[in-house]
Amino acid sequence: MARESYQEQLTALREDVCYMGEVVMERLRMGLDALDRKDDSLAREVIEGDYEVNQMYLDLEQQCVDLLALQQPVASDLRFIAASFKIITDLERIADLAVNLGEYTIDAERDLFPDVDIQEMGVATLEMVDDAVQAYDTEDVEACRELAARDDDVDLVAERASEIVVRDLIERELDESDEVEDLLQDVSRLLLTIRDLERIGDHAVNIAARTLYMVENDDELIY
Repeated sequence: MARESYQEQLTALREDVCYMGEVVMERLRMGLDALDRKDDSLAREVIEGDYEVNQMYLDLEQQCVDLLALQQPVASDLRFIAASFKIITDLERIADLAVNLGEYTIDAERDLFPDVDIQEMGVATLEMVDDAVQAYDTEDVEACRELAARDDDVDLVAERASEIVVRDLIERELDESDEVEDLLQDVSRLLLTIRDLERIGDHAVNIAARTLYMVENDDELIY
């Protein structure tokens, strides 16, 4: 009976981690929508909802600690619990970056860089997170390796987007100091948005890396 209870706890942990992933992805979708529509109300909902994600993280952290302390798992079970703990950390940080998108939405007053497709980057990173969580749930090691390759594409898009912003800044002709100050704030905010989306892709790869280690004891993606 004790063994059955232990296996049920492991199953529950996997399900709870996946549920946290769903919640975090919804927060990310909301953050991207708020940014796209310049919806301050939706942005504030993302910011205020961060408490729920943080509490979820703390609860799952305690589940992992209890399993390690009380069940003393070995081999594959130990890797599963350790990977799950690492993965919820990445999910919590993704939620923090979604909060950043909400804050950028509230601060932004204009869109001066139409050539930079933030939503395209956002959708790409959101899909990466979704696929990473699915790979964890189904223990799909091939999907894990594919995610690492896709992250290179996201990094390239982010680099090009940053170059567009900097080039535009250099080429603009501004007369008034207030206009310069406003533009610099817009540039800074957009570059931070690009950086944050790139970091979300990195966290998706981290989830894939921990999953690969969990399933095959292979640390090739961990860096």
